Amino acid sequence: MSEIMKTDLAERIERLITEARKRTVTAVNTAMVYTYYEIGRMIVEDEQQGEQRAEYGKFVLKNVAEHLTRKFGKGFSLTNLELMRKFYKVYSQIPQTLSEEFNDTAIFQTLSRKSSLPLTKPQNTQILSDKSESENSATPLRNSEKGQVVSDQLHFTLSWSHYLKLMRIENPDERHFYEIEATENNWSLRELQRQFDSSLYERLALSRDKAGVKALAQKGQIVEKPEDMIKDPYVLEFIGLPELPQYSESELEQRLIDHLQTFLLELGKGFTFVGRQVRFTFDEQHFRVDLVFYNRLLRAFVLLDLKRGTLKHQDLGQMQMYVNYYDRFVKTEDENPTIGIMLCTDKSDAMVEITLPKGNNQIFASKYQTYLPSKEDLQRLLEENLK
Repeated sequence: MSEIMKTDLAERIERLITEARKRTVTAVNTAMVYTYYEIGRMIVEDEQQGEQRAEYGKFVLKNVAEHLTRKFGKGFSLTNLELMRKFYKVYSQIPQTLSEEFNDTAIFQTLSRKSSLPLTKPQNTQILSDKSESENSATPLRNSEKGQVVSDQLHFTLSWSHYLKLMRIENPDERHFYEIEATENNWSLRELQRQFDSSLYERLALSRDKAGVKALAQKGQIVEKPEDMIKDPYVLEFIGLPELPQYSESELEQRLIDHLQTFLLELGKGFTFVGRQVRFTFDEQHFRVDLVFYNRLLRAFVLLDLKRGTLKHQDLGQMQMYVNYYDRFVKTEDENPTIGIMLCTDKSDAMVEITLPKGNNQIFASKYQTYLPSKEDLQRLLEENLK
Protein backbone atom coordinates (compact mmCIF):
# COMPACT_ATOMS: atom_id res chain seq x y z
CA MET A 1 0.00 0.00 0.00
CA SER A 2 2.77 2.44 0.93
CA GLU A 3 4.62 1.58 -2.29
CA ILE A 4 1.52 2.49 -4.34
CA MET A 5 1.16 5.80 -2.48
CA LYS A 6 4.84 6.60 -3.05
CA THR A 7 4.47 5.87 -6.77
CA ASP A 8 1.40 8.07 -7.03
CA LEU A 9 3.17 10.86 -5.16
CA ALA A 10 6.23 10.57 -7.42
CA GLU A 11 4.04 10.77 -10.53
CA ARG A 12 2.20 13.84 -9.24
CA ILE A 13 5.47 15.60 -8.38
CA GLU A 14 6.86 14.66 -11.78
CA ARG A 15 3.84 16.23 -13.50
CA LEU A 16 4.24 19.36 -11.40
CA ILE A 17 7.92 19.72 -12.30
CA THR A 18 7.22 19.06 -15.98
CA GLU A 19 4.50 21.72 -16.10
CA ALA A 20 6.71 24.17 -14.21
CA ARG A 21 9.50 23.66 -16.73
CA LYS A 22 7.10 24.20 -19.60
CA ARG A 23 5.91 27.46 -18.04
CA THR A 24 9.52 28.50 -17.47
CA VAL A 25 10.42 27.94 -21.12
CA THR A 26 7.27 29.79 -22.23
CA ALA A 27 8.03 32.74 -19.93
CA VAL A 28 11.61 33.00 -21.17
CA ASN A 29 10.52 32.80 -24.83
CA THR A 30 7.86 35.47 -24.28
CA ALA A 31 10.34 37.71 -22.48
CA MET A 32 12.76 37.39 -25.38
CA VAL A 33 10.07 38.33 -27.93
CA TYR A 34 9.33 41.52 -25.98
CA THR A 35 13.06 42.14 -25.67
CA TYR A 36 13.53 41.84 -29.44
CA TYR A 37 10.60 44.19 -29.95
CA GLU A 38 12.21 46.70 -27.60
CA ILE A 39 15.56 46.40 -29.35
CA GLY A 40 13.81 47.09 -32.64
CA ARG A 41 12.20 50.20 -31.15
CA MET A 42 15.53 51.48 -29.87
CA ILE A 43 17.13 50.98 -33.28
CA VAL A 44 14.32 52.77 -35.11
CA GLU A 45 14.26 55.71 -32.69
CA ASP A 46 18.04 56.04 -32.83
CA GLU A 47 17.90 56.12 -36.63
CA GLN A 48 15.14 58.72 -36.60
CA GLN A 49 17.03 60.98 -34.19
CA GLY A 50 20.50 60.55 -35.71
CA GLU A 51 21.92 61.12 -39.15
CA GLN A 52 19.45 60.70 -41.97
CA ARG A 53 21.87 59.18 -44.40
CA ALA A 54 21.17 55.48 -44.99
CA GLU A 55 24.87 54.59 -45.06
CA TYR A 56 25.35 56.15 -41.63
CA GLY A 57 22.54 54.02 -40.19
CA LYS A 58 24.06 50.86 -41.62
CA PHE A 59 27.44 51.75 -40.15
CA VAL A 60 26.00 52.31 -36.66
CA LEU A 61 23.94 49.12 -36.72
CA LYS A 62 26.95 47.12 -37.93
CA ASN A 63 29.01 48.38 -34.99
CA VAL A 64 26.20 47.59 -32.56
CA ALA A 65 25.91 44.08 -33.99
CA GLU A 66 29.64 43.48 -33.59
CA HIS A 67 29.55 44.69 -29.98
CA LEU A 68 26.51 42.58 -29.02
CA THR A 69 27.88 39.51 -30.79
CA ARG A 70 31.10 39.75 -28.79
CA LYS A 71 29.05 40.16 -25.63
CA PHE A 72 26.15 37.71 -26.16
CA GLY A 73 26.91 35.55 -29.21
CA LYS A 74 25.55 35.12 -32.74
CA GLY A 75 21.92 35.81 -31.79
CA PHE A 76 22.60 39.54 -32.23
CA SER A 77 24.16 39.53 -35.68
CA LEU A 78 23.49 42.36 -38.12
CA THR A 79 20.87 40.21 -39.87
CA ASN A 80 19.06 39.48 -36.61
CA LEU A 81 19.11 43.13 -35.54
CA GLU A 82 17.57 44.07 -38.88
CA LEU A 83 14.85 41.48 -38.23
CA MET A 84 14.18 43.02 -34.82
CA ARG A 85 13.88 46.43 -36.43
CA LYS A 86 11.43 44.98 -38.95
CA PHE A 87 9.51 43.29 -36.12
CA TYR A 88 8.99 46.65 -34.45
CA LYS A 89 7.96 48.31 -37.70
CA VAL A 90 5.53 45.56 -38.69
CA TYR A 91 3.74 45.48 -35.34
CA SER A 92 2.08 48.45 -33.68
CA GLN A 93 3.61 49.57 -30.42
CA ILE A 94 2.42 48.17 -27.11
CA PRO A 95 1.18 50.82 -24.65
CA GLN A 96 2.47 49.21 -21.46
CA THR A 97 6.07 48.96 -20.30
CA LEU A 98 7.93 45.70 -20.41
CA SER A 99 8.34 45.85 -16.65
CA GLU A 100 4.55 46.16 -16.28
CA GLU A 101 4.02 43.20 -18.57
CA PHE A 102 6.42 41.06 -16.53
CA ASN A 103 6.31 42.78 -13.13
CA ASP A 104 6.01 39.47 -11.26
CA THR A 105 8.20 37.40 -13.53
CA ALA A 106 11.51 36.71 -11.85
CA ILE A 107 12.77 35.08 -15.02
CA PHE A 108 12.36 38.27 -17.01
CA GLN A 109 13.93 40.40 -14.27
CA THR A 110 16.90 38.06 -14.13
CA LEU A 111 17.15 38.05 -17.91
CA SER A 112 17.16 41.83 -18.12
CA ARG A 113 19.82 42.10 -15.40
CA LYS A 114 22.06 39.58 -17.09
CA SER A 115 21.66 41.11 -20.54
CA SER A 116 22.25 44.68 -19.33
CA LEU A 117 19.66 45.79 -21.89
CA PRO A 118 17.82 49.01 -20.93
CA LEU A 119 14.26 47.69 -21.14
CA THR A 120 12.45 51.00 -21.06
CA LYS A 121 8.95 52.07 -21.87
CA PRO A 122 8.11 52.52 -25.57
CA GLN A 123 7.11 56.04 -26.50
CA ASN A 124 3.52 55.57 -25.36
CA THR A 125 1.49 54.59 -28.43
CA GLN A 126 3.21 56.67 -31.05
CA ILE A 127 2.65 55.49 -34.59
CA LEU A 128 5.57 55.28 -36.97
CA SER A 129 5.75 58.26 -39.28
CA ASP A 130 6.21 55.92 -42.23
CA LYS A 131 2.65 55.41 -43.50
CA SER A 132 3.47 52.27 -45.41
CA GLU A 133 4.73 50.57 -42.25
CA SER A 134 1.54 51.47 -40.41
CA GLU A 135 -0.50 49.92 -43.17
CA ASN A 136 1.52 46.74 -42.79
CA SER A 137 0.75 46.46 -39.07
CA ALA A 138 -0.74 43.10 -38.14
CA THR A 139 -3.08 44.66 -35.58
CA PRO A 140 -5.73 46.91 -37.17
CA LEU A 141 -5.07 50.55 -36.24
CA ARG A 142 -8.67 51.67 -35.83
CA ASN A 143 -9.51 55.39 -36.07
CA SER A 144 -5.88 56.20 -36.73
CA GLU A 145 -4.10 58.45 -39.17
CA LYS A 146 -0.51 59.41 -39.62
CA GLY A 147 0.81 60.85 -36.36
CA GLN A 148 -2.33 60.00 -34.37
CA VAL A 149 -2.31 57.96 -31.16
CA VAL A 150 -4.01 54.57 -30.96
CA SER A 151 -5.04 52.67 -27.86
CA ASP A 152 -5.02 49.13 -29.29
CA GLN A 153 -3.15 46.77 -27.01
CA LEU A 154 -0.75 44.29 -28.50
CA HIS A 155 0.31 41.13 -26.68
CA PHE A 156 2.87 38.72 -28.07
CA THR A 157 1.74 35.14 -27.49
CA LEU A 158 3.94 33.13 -29.86
CA SER A 159 7.60 32.25 -30.15
CA TRP A 160 10.14 34.36 -32.00
CA SER A 161 10.28 31.68 -34.72
CA HIS A 162 6.54 32.09 -35.26
CA TYR A 163 6.91 35.86 -35.63
CA LEU A 164 9.75 35.46 -38.10
CA LYS A 165 7.32 33.51 -40.27
CA LEU A 166 4.41 35.89 -39.70
CA MET A 167 6.51 38.92 -40.61
CA ARG A 168 6.98 37.50 -44.10
CA ILE A 169 3.20 37.62 -44.73
CA GLU A 170 2.62 40.93 -46.49
CA ASN A 171 -1.18 41.10 -46.22
CA PRO A 172 -1.89 42.41 -42.67
CA ASP A 173 -5.34 40.79 -42.56
CA GLU A 174 -3.91 37.42 -43.52
CA ARG A 175 -1.05 37.83 -41.05
CA HIS A 176 -3.41 38.64 -38.19
CA PHE A 177 -5.61 35.64 -39.06
CA TYR A 178 -2.69 33.21 -38.83
CA GLU A 179 -1.49 34.82 -35.61
CA ILE A 180 -4.91 34.33 -33.99
CA GLU A 181 -5.24 30.76 -35.21
CA ALA A 182 -1.70 29.80 -34.18
CA THR A 183 -2.34 31.17 -30.69
CA GLU A 184 -5.80 29.67 -30.17
CA ASN A 185 -4.90 26.26 -31.60
CA ASN A 186 -1.39 26.11 -30.15
CA TRP A 187 0.13 25.51 -33.57
CA SER A 188 3.78 24.57 -33.72
CA LEU A 189 5.90 26.42 -36.26
CA ARG A 190 5.61 23.43 -38.56
CA GLU A 191 1.80 23.46 -38.31
CA LEU A 192 1.72 27.21 -38.97
CA GLN A 193 3.89 26.71 -42.05
CA ARG A 194 1.66 23.88 -43.29
CA GLN A 195 -1.54 25.91 -42.88
CA PHE A 196 0.02 28.86 -44.69
CA ASP A 197 1.33 26.67 -47.50
CA SER A 198 -2.12 25.13 -47.92
CA SER A 199 -3.62 28.65 -48.21
CA LEU A 200 -6.05 28.17 -45.31
CA TYR A 201 -6.90 31.88 -45.18
CA GLU A 202 -7.81 32.09 -48.88
CA ARG A 203 -9.76 28.82 -48.82
CA LEU A 204 -11.89 29.98 -45.90
CA ALA A 205 -12.26 33.50 -47.29
CA LEU A 206 -13.51 32.28 -50.69
CA SER A 207 -16.78 31.11 -49.09
CA ARG A 208 -17.39 34.45 -47.35
CA ASP A 209 -18.56 37.93 -48.28
CA LYS A 210 -16.56 41.08 -47.52
CA ALA A 211 -17.81 41.25 -43.94
CA GLY A 212 -16.95 37.60 -43.41
CA VAL A 213 -13.44 38.04 -44.77
CA LYS A 214 -12.90 41.01 -42.46
CA ALA A 215 -14.14 38.94 -39.52
CA LEU A 216 -11.56 36.27 -40.36
CA ALA A 217 -8.81 38.87 -40.03
CA GLN A 218 -10.15 40.32 -36.78
CA LYS A 219 -11.36 37.20 -34.95
CA GLY A 220 -9.94 34.19 -36.76
CA GLN A 221 -12.17 31.27 -37.73
CA ILE A 222 -15.37 31.28 -35.66
CA VAL A 223 -17.37 28.06 -35.99
CA GLU A 224 -21.02 28.71 -35.18
CA LYS A 225 -22.82 26.96 -38.04
CA PRO A 226 -21.91 24.13 -40.46
CA GLU A 227 -20.98 26.51 -43.29
CA ASP A 228 -18.25 28.04 -41.11
CA MET A 229 -16.15 24.87 -41.13
CA ILE A 230 -16.45 23.94 -44.81
CA LYS A 231 -13.45 24.35 -47.10
CA ASP A 232 -13.35 24.00 -50.86
CA PRO A 233 -10.94 22.50 -51.67
CA TYR A 234 -9.60 20.38 -48.85
CA VAL A 235 -5.84 19.92 -49.20
CA LEU A 236 -4.53 16.41 -48.50
CA GLU A 237 -0.93 16.72 -49.66
CA PHE A 238 0.26 15.07 -46.44
CA ILE A 239 -1.01 11.61 -47.46
CA GLY A 240 1.66 11.29 -50.16
CA LEU A 241 -0.58 10.08 -53.01
CA PRO A 242 0.37 12.56 -55.78
CA GLU A 243 3.17 10.21 -56.89
CA LEU A 244 0.70 7.42 -57.62
CA PRO A 245 -1.10 7.55 -60.98
CA GLN A 246 -4.12 5.69 -59.61
CA TYR A 247 -5.45 4.87 -56.18
CA SER A 248 -8.70 3.51 -54.79
CA GLU A 249 -11.11 5.11 -52.34
CA SER A 250 -10.14 2.52 -49.73
CA GLU A 251 -6.46 3.44 -50.15
CA LEU A 252 -7.30 7.12 -49.78
CA GLU A 253 -9.25 6.32 -46.62
CA GLN A 254 -6.35 4.30 -45.20
CA ARG A 255 -3.89 7.13 -45.88
CA LEU A 256 -6.16 9.57 -44.06
CA ILE A 257 -6.32 7.25 -41.06
CA ASP A 258 -2.53 6.86 -41.14
CA HIS A 259 -2.23 10.65 -40.97
CA LEU A 260 -5.25 11.22 -38.75
CA GLN A 261 -3.68 13.98 -36.64
CA THR A 262 -2.85 16.06 -39.71
CA PHE A 263 -6.25 15.31 -41.25
CA LEU A 264 -7.99 16.59 -38.10
CA LEU A 265 -5.92 19.75 -38.42
CA GLU A 266 -7.09 20.12 -42.02
CA LEU A 267 -10.74 19.51 -41.10
CA GLY A 268 -10.57 22.41 -38.66
CA LYS A 269 -11.64 23.27 -35.13
CA GLY A 270 -13.48 21.00 -32.75
CA PHE A 271 -13.23 17.67 -34.59
CA THR A 272 -12.88 14.33 -32.82
CA PHE A 273 -12.61 10.98 -34.59
CA VAL A 274 -15.43 8.45 -34.07
CA GLY A 275 -14.69 5.64 -36.53
CA ARG A 276 -14.12 4.38 -40.06
CA GLN A 277 -16.46 2.18 -42.10
CA VAL A 278 -19.09 2.66 -39.42
CA ARG A 279 -21.90 0.21 -40.15
CA PHE A 280 -25.59 0.61 -39.60
CA THR A 281 -28.50 -1.58 -40.69
CA PHE A 282 -31.77 -0.34 -42.08
CA ASP A 283 -34.57 -2.35 -43.64
CA GLU A 284 -32.37 -5.48 -43.45
CA GLN A 285 -29.67 -3.78 -45.52
CA HIS A 286 -26.19 -2.93 -44.28
CA PHE A 287 -24.58 0.43 -44.98
CA ARG A 288 -21.16 1.83 -44.09
CA VAL A 289 -20.08 5.44 -43.65
CA ASP A 290 -16.45 5.94 -44.72
CA LEU A 291 -15.45 8.23 -41.86
CA VAL A 292 -17.46 9.50 -38.88
CA PHE A 293 -16.41 12.49 -36.76
CA TYR A 294 -18.01 14.58 -34.05
CA ASN A 295 -17.62 18.35 -33.88
CA ARG A 296 -17.63 19.60 -30.30
CA LEU A 297 -18.21 23.24 -31.28
CA LEU A 298 -21.28 22.47 -33.39
CA ARG A 299 -22.33 19.55 -31.16
CA ALA A 300 -23.09 17.45 -34.20
CA PHE A 301 -21.95 14.27 -35.95
CA VAL A 302 -20.05 14.86 -39.20
CA LEU A 303 -20.16 12.09 -41.81
CA LEU A 304 -17.56 11.99 -44.58
CA ASP A 305 -17.84 9.98 -47.77
CA LEU A 306 -14.89 9.74 -50.17
CA LYS A 307 -15.44 9.65 -53.94
CA ARG A 308 -12.91 9.24 -56.69
CA GLY A 309 -13.88 10.98 -59.91
CA THR A 310 -16.89 13.17 -60.56
CA LEU A 311 -19.60 13.44 -57.91
CA LYS A 312 -23.01 12.10 -59.05
CA HIS A 313 -26.48 12.90 -57.79
CA GLN A 314 -26.79 9.31 -56.53
CA ASP A 315 -23.84 9.99 -54.19
CA LEU A 316 -25.62 12.98 -52.71
CA GLY A 317 -28.80 10.94 -52.31
CA GLN A 318 -26.86 8.28 -50.42
CA MET A 319 -25.36 10.89 -48.10
CA GLN A 320 -28.84 12.33 -47.51
CA MET A 321 -29.95 8.86 -46.36
CA TYR A 322 -26.91 8.57 -44.04
CA VAL A 323 -27.66 11.96 -42.50
CA ASN A 324 -31.34 11.15 -42.06
CA TYR A 325 -30.49 7.88 -40.30
CA TYR A 326 -28.09 9.58 -37.85
CA ASP A 327 -30.61 12.35 -37.16
CA ARG A 328 -33.37 9.86 -36.37
CA PHE A 329 -31.56 7.01 -34.66
CA VAL A 330 -28.11 8.10 -33.45
CA LYS A 331 -28.01 11.72 -32.31
CA THR A 332 -29.61 12.70 -29.02
CA GLU A 333 -32.31 15.34 -28.61
CA ASP A 334 -29.89 17.94 -27.29
CA GLU A 335 -27.47 17.51 -30.22
CA ASN A 336 -27.67 19.47 -33.47
CA PRO A 337 -28.55 18.01 -36.89
CA THR A 338 -25.99 15.71 -38.49
CA ILE A 339 -23.67 17.16 -41.14
CA GLY A 340 -22.63 15.27 -44.27
CA ILE A 341 -19.59 16.12 -46.40
CA MET A 342 -18.86 14.55 -49.77
CA LEU A 343 -15.16 14.72 -50.61
CA CYS A 344 -14.60 14.25 -54.33
CA THR A 345 -12.03 15.02 -57.00
CA ASP A 346 -14.55 16.81 -59.21
CA LYS A 347 -18.08 18.18 -58.91
CA SER A 348 -20.65 20.30 -60.71
CA ASP A 349 -21.90 23.10 -58.47
CA ALA A 350 -25.10 23.34 -60.51
CA MET A 351 -25.81 19.62 -60.08
CA VAL A 352 -25.15 19.82 -56.33
CA GLU A 353 -27.47 22.82 -55.98
CA ILE A 354 -30.36 21.24 -57.89
CA THR A 355 -30.00 17.86 -56.11
CA LEU A 356 -29.93 19.13 -52.54
CA PRO A 357 -33.01 20.66 -50.86
CA LYS A 358 -33.45 24.42 -51.06
CA GLY A 359 -31.98 26.09 -47.99
CA ASN A 360 -29.80 23.05 -47.32
CA ASN A 361 -27.38 23.52 -44.43
CA GLN A 362 -26.58 19.89 -43.64
CA ILE A 363 -24.98 18.34 -46.71
CA PHE A 364 -21.96 19.78 -48.50
CA ALA A 365 -19.82 18.76 -51.45
CA SER A 366 -16.19 19.81 -51.58
CA LYS A 367 -13.29 18.95 -53.79
CA TYR A 368 -10.11 17.54 -52.37
CA GLN A 369 -6.66 17.66 -53.89
CA THR A 370 -3.51 15.78 -52.99
CA TYR A 371 -1.15 18.66 -53.77
CA LEU A 372 -0.69 22.16 -52.41
CA PRO A 373 -2.82 24.76 -54.20
CA SER A 374 -1.43 27.75 -56.03
CA LYS A 375 -1.56 30.59 -53.52
CA GLU A 376 -1.45 33.15 -56.31
CA ASP A 377 -4.50 31.61 -58.06
CA LEU A 378 -6.50 31.55 -54.82
CA GLN A 379 -5.57 35.15 -54.03
CA ARG A 380 -6.67 36.19 -57.51
CA LEU A 381 -10.00 34.38 -57.10
CA LEU A 382 -10.49 36.02 -53.69
CA GLU A 383 -9.84 39.49 -55.10
CA GLU A 384 -12.35 38.86 -57.89
CA ASN A 385 -15.00 37.61 -55.43
CA LEU A 386 -14.62 40.71 -53.24
CA LYS A 387 -14.98 43.24 -56.06
